[in-house]
Amino acid sequence: MSVCNVDNRTIFLHDNLEILRGLNARCIDLIYLDPPFNKNKKFTAPIGSSAEGAEFSDIFREEDVKDEWLQTIKEDQPQLYQYLNGIKGVGKPYNFAYLAYMAIRLIECERILQSTGSIYLHCDPTMSHYLKTTMDCIFGEENFRSEIVWRRINSTGRGSKRLANNADSILYYAQSKSFIWNQQYRPHDLGYTTKHYRFTDERGRRYRLGDLKGAGTTQGSSGLPWRGIDPADSGSHWAVPNRHLPEHVKSLSSQEKLDFLDQMGLIYWPKKAGGVPSYKRFLEDMPGTPIDTIWDDIGGLQSQSKERTGYPTQKPLALLERIIKASSNEGDTVLDPFCGCATTCVAAENASRQWLGIDVSHKAYDLVKERLDKEVAHPDELPHYRREVHLQARPPKRTDIRADYREEKFVYIISHPKYDGEYKVGIAKDVNARLNSYQIGDPERSYSLQYSLKTPLFRETEIHIHKVFPNKHEWVRAGLEDIKREIETYASR
Repeated sequence: MSVCNVDNRTIFLHDNLEILRGLNARCIDLIYLDPPFNKNKKFTAPIGSSAEGAEFSDIFREEDVKDEWLQTIKEDQPQLYQYLNGIKGVGKPYNFAYLAYMAIRLIECERILQSTGSIYLHCDPTMSHYLKTTMDCIFGEENFRSEIVWRRINSTGRGSKRLANNADSILYYAQSKSFIWNQQYRPHDLGYTTKHYRFTDERGRRYRLGDLKGAGTTQGSSGLPWRGIDPADSGSHWAVPNRHLPEHVKSLSSQEKLDFLDQMGLIYWPKKAGGVPSYKRFLEDMPGTPIDTIWDDIGGLQSQSKERTGYPTQKPLALLERIIKASSNEGDTVLDPFCGCATTCVAAENASRQWLGIDVSHKAYDLVKERLDKEVAHPDELPHYRREVHLQARPPKRTDIRADYREEKFVYIISHPKYDGEYKVGIAKDVNARLNSYQIGDPERSYSLQYSLKTPLFRETEIHIHKVFPNKHEWVRAGLEDIKREIETYASR
């Protein structure tokens, strides 16, 4: 964990890759990104709207993929590199370009995300299946939490020979098992409350009845009689709900807890003699139904919506507020690398989080100020917000490393018995991951790591080895000791 090297309420107007690279490692608590979907078209805000002038290209071409991106992916994410190479022969020709563009940025997102942090990637069926595998490689398949289906009200594709497209996907990953999670709820619908909360008390409060007994007998106070009722007679025990009990009551015996609940008017006594008492569960104490992976209670923005800016892909505040409240705490830092019309920034402000946004259009800065004025939850503090929204056009400088810091990676030597007298010499951030990536393609798993050296001169050293010795691709023809000696000599310069 490190301190964020950027002020709260900062909008960057720049390519987000360079901004991400300038942020300190492990300094962001939550990342939400709503990137281009690879629709192969341009989006422009309508004239006369608040977002007029905002536009972005959703067109990707292989010639736009930088060699440096692929080199970094090859060195740091060997399995992802193999996957991207396989994509070249699958689907539309620009799928590879889009995934390379996304992958190099997601690698940086993983670097800056706290160990307790989470990332939500908003996409649609155009690329969701490809992005899922990409994120599995970067964040770990074991850290995948959910694929959320967000159902928009508006649908596309009606009248064509297919089902109407009315939902997006949101891929949710945690950084580790210790991620932040605050359960969120949706309100009970009227039909549910009418059916299940059928009783009302003298104050008009709706409630339902819950069991005070659990299956099976037990030792201790939960198995003893209370007010003449012995739970053991029915093969059960007292199961007293602790949810609304004060802390000083939770440690008492089951009988004392039941007395307390009765004094609070939370025990229902049936009129029939000998009937078993029940627990009153009041509707007003129930936060709602826990959210699941189908989010159909937050619709897309309608044309008359007050929060609508005209930005082509604007998402509703309620959607972002749910994500932010679920996966961060007050005071945490939220980042949106494609902040567009700044919905994430406004939602984070409303939820008392710190926030950073990145976009290539100046309209992101204009819109966040305008929307904070209109939509922020604390209107009495608006002048304070106007002063505090920072505009940056240059990437930040990391403060968690020295100015002369150079990243170190391994120069490795890997052998295979099939290639006598030849060795594979390359670069890897994790040599074990690189070895494993080779083993996957070999039924005999005969590759063997012969040597590795971690050095800041990794690229220069690899180039030197391939100049000194005869080679073909990564395979070098020379003696193992000669290659090792040349690596050590060059890297120690």
